[in-house]
Amino acid sequence: MSITRFDPFRHLTAWQDQMNRLFDTVRFQPEESTLTTWAPSVDIYETENELVLKADLPDINEKDIDVRIENNMLTIRGERKFEQKVKEENYLRIERSYGSFSRSFSLPATVNAEAIKAEYKNGVLTVAVPKRAEAKPKLVKVNVAAAS
Repeated sequence: MSITRFDPFRHLTAWQDQMNRLFDTVRFQPEESTLTTWAPSVDIYETENELVLKADLPDINEKDIDVRIENNMLTIRGERKFEQKVKEENYLRIERSYGSFSRSFSLPATVNAEAIKAEYKNGVLTVAVPKRAEAKPKLVKVNVAAAS
């Protein structure tokens, strides 16, 4: 009778090896990636004078971006096109999403939608929506009388 050492992870390791072999044999098809929907990542912050939205839009042509405000709703639309400068069969992996996107954000009534500014630089869209003058914080000086 021989004694074998108990290895609780033996089956897990064998299973992991089988999964790795399976994924090594699967070739990713570019058509699948082009069908996925995507939404760019967005940061929104507020300063004393405006609301600012920053959206990551790498590899998108400026003419393919549409920014508008309707009924206090800021909407960003656009499209990242899958350019086939490389033959499909030469791709080993495609993880970035392509196609049209649309993101909408509700704005407070305290902003001045008529004065919206948008800038696209280094793959980042920055949209600044100024606050109305009456919505900006006001400093009120309080005089404190000395007690006698």
